[in-house]
Amino acid sequence: MSEAGSLLVTPLVSEQIRWLMVLGTFIVEWDEGKKLAKQLLLTKESAQMYAERLTELAVALNFDGWLLNMEVTLDPKQIPNLKEFVDHLSQTMHSAVPGSMVIWYDSVTIDGDLSWQDQLNDKNKPFFDLCDGIFVNYTWKEDYPKLSADVAGDRKFDVYMGIDVFGRGTYGGGQWTTNVALDVIKKDGVSAAIFAPGWVYETNQPPDFQTAQNRWWGLVEKSWGVVQNYPKILPFYSNFNQGHGYHIYVDGEQVLDTPWNNISSQSFQPFIEYPGDPSTQPIQVVINFKEASYSGGGNITFKGTLGGDTFTARLFQGELLLGNSPIHFTYSVKLSGNSLLGLALEFLSADKEKKTVLLASSGNTLLTMNRFSKHFTYVIMPRRVTKLEKEPGWVIQKSSIEMDGHILREIRAVCYKSRPEKSEVVVKDKTASPDPSEYYAVLGHMRVNTSAENSDFPPSSSWIVDSQYVEFTSGSQGSKKLSVKIIWQLKDGNADLFPNYNMYVKKLKSTSSRNPNEMLEGAEQEYLGVAEVESFYIFDLVIPSDTSSLKFIIQVCSVDGASQNLEDSPFLVLKVEAS
Repeated sequence: MSEAGSLLVTPLVSEQIRWLMVLGTFIVEWDEGKKLAKQLLLTKESAQMYAERLTELAVALNFDGWLLNMEVTLDPKQIPNLKEFVDHLSQTMHSAVPGSMVIWYDSVTIDGDLSWQDQLNDKNKPFFDLCDGIFVNYTWKEDYPKLSADVAGDRKFDVYMGIDVFGRGTYGGGQWTTNVALDVIKKDGVSAAIFAPGWVYETNQPPDFQTAQNRWWGLVEKSWGVVQNYPKILPFYSNFNQGHGYHIYVDGEQVLDTPWNNISSQSFQPFIEYPGDPSTQPIQVVINFKEASYSGGGNITFKGTLGGDTFTARLFQGELLLGNSPIHFTYSVKLSGNSLLGLALEFLSADKEKKTVLLASSGNTLLTMNRFSKHFTYVIMPRRVTKLEKEPGWVIQKSSIEMDGHILREIRAVCYKSRPEKSEVVVKDKTASPDPSEYYAVLGHMRVNTSAENSDFPPSSSWIVDSQYVEFTSGSQGSKKLSVKIIWQLKDGNADLFPNYNMYVKKLKSTSSRNPNEMLEGAEQEYLGVAEVESFYIFDLVIPSDTSSLKFIIQVCSVDGASQNLEDSPFLVLKVEAS
């Protein structure tokens, strides 16, 4: 742990050991809560039983733990059973979900009083001692983090000082001064719990949500630093997806053109540095949801003016130890005019020597080498450049490098513009600098792996595909509606290599004179959605009256972001029931 401790963001938890955790909240409050607490704490056995039920619920719903908020006054005689509840829940969660967390909220005290302490002290420490940490109430004073650290001792990082972003009595005022509280917490060596960062959206902060969101989190980073580094292992893949958007693309091809939200589709996010005043930067760097994407619903757009110099933007900070095999970088770009986009890599050798590598954009090798060799240890030209046929504009660049025993510490984007060859240059004034010019580039995705080619996928015959809960209902004008659950399973092999699956359907028309397989080839597939598990539920799928059967295609996606060809993907053909 660093001296900054951990950062917990409710309801999502982000700390230095665990990148992203989701905690369920167990809360009892008001008169109804007192009744529930009485039932829960009736006996030691009842306390254990309810703890076990919560553990089972966490396992079933993939929670990473619980935040416990007993926000009621209790009879002191109930406290022993409350301690048993906290202790038993912590033990059962740790056993059932390794690495899970149970956090106590600073509410009821060991005396049974509903009295927020705003610090860790002898009134709430007995509960803290039985679980993984305490979420301290928001209305603490400046010296409370230090006092709490003294009480916690070796567990000071398990103390999460609460900050209400809405600013309701919180130290520093929250909102655009949330970093004031973070500075104090960091100085005193405890952790932070940020409540309601949705304030930016809920209060419609100007000029727009994305700009305000970037500004707010930029203040948090300025105070707290980056609490997690990646890539750490290979393969590493990001399409910069934030789990929402206005479209969905797969390998550069649009499959959905309507707004959507699916938080499970989040990808690794870049560590973009957002200046307080964007106008001071020649190039604006933003996660863009409205322009065409290469994969998912987002991309990184670089836009502004750029003269003869370069502009760099941080993308990722890593802790990736490399072996003796080459590593391969693949990324998609869409460029305008003479704009170019490369990747700058920073490596650290075993003896702490820093080396820098430029993975240059495609272009004139000699000019590129002459231009950048003095700025980088190595300059690597792409070994392969591919232009998409279906979606003009996207270019896939692949580069390889071998850095045995080095640690990849950082990946940055390098924005620059191509220069004409000497024969094309007309020199007017040797002292004049190049005029600023428009720059525009889009980064669609990034992949880093040890294989030069995309993943190998099991053939369609390697999967068992079936349907459950099939229900046809009548629709309008002779159409039907289908609700069904599609399930699949890999016969042999490791299905963990495939974290998600794109689901498509082909609606096949009735033609008695043609082979059904030929009809399959002639039908256009429709994108239905993405599954993070080996099942997909479809509700009220509209089936035209002339449809005889449905072919559901499960496009398998690998951990490095590659997608199986649709014609090779597992599928299920379901016959439409006659009326």
